[in-house]
Amino acid sequence: MIKVLIADDQDLVRLGLRALVESEEGLALVGEAADGLAAVEVARRERPDVVLMDVRMPGVDGIEATRRIVADPELAGTRVIVLTTFELDEYVFDALRHGASGFLTKDTRPAELLRAIRLVAEGEALLSPSVTRRVVREFATRPARPPRPHPRLGALTDREREVVGLVGEGLSNEEIAGRLVVSPATARTHVSRAMVKLAARDRAQLVVFAYQSGLVGS
Repeated sequence: MIKVLIADDQDLVRLGLRALVESEEGLALVGEAADGLAAVEVARRERPDVVLMDVRMPGVDGIEATRRIVADPELAGTRVIVLTTFELDEYVFDALRHGASGFLTKDTRPAELLRAIRLVAEGEALLSPSVTRRVVREFATRPARPPRPHPRLGALTDREREVVGLVGEGLSNEEIAGRLVVSPATARTHVSRAMVKLAARDRAQLVVFAYQSGLVGS
């Protein structure tokens, strides 16, 4: 059973999400919150597998709430899906940087949202290559910041550094395989090893590491 927590300051949104989660076999709603602080408190009490987190909430917003949840060692198994009004919301990258496993727009179809919950609960990142590319384009237009290499970057082989850079560009494993002329299985292996060495929670965090370390386009 996948335990789900809903955090949104709009009553109607919570009502709709609650009805959706409660109607799906294999999902269990374990709590609701109308602001970020309450979301963190309920998460610590209920230990949900997935949190559906709105960004704009009063007091502690969804970004800070995500940071607190991800930073809590007792919530290591909890994944956060950020819900946004606009796909290229200015807060999306901050959400990913603070440990969100991905994001969805609020007009996502119910079936896609349910699939997303299951996907993230299994430890995958809800960050498709096409969405990654849009995020990449958005932030490529912003003023450049000095790279902040990941402290474990030196543990990567040259090929793994190259692969992390390609993940940061939004390439899928199949596309990485084509670019490097290797099998998809080999590409997956390189991605998996890089995630382990960098202690990345999921592929979304690997994208963030790639940008922060200056590996994209290197």
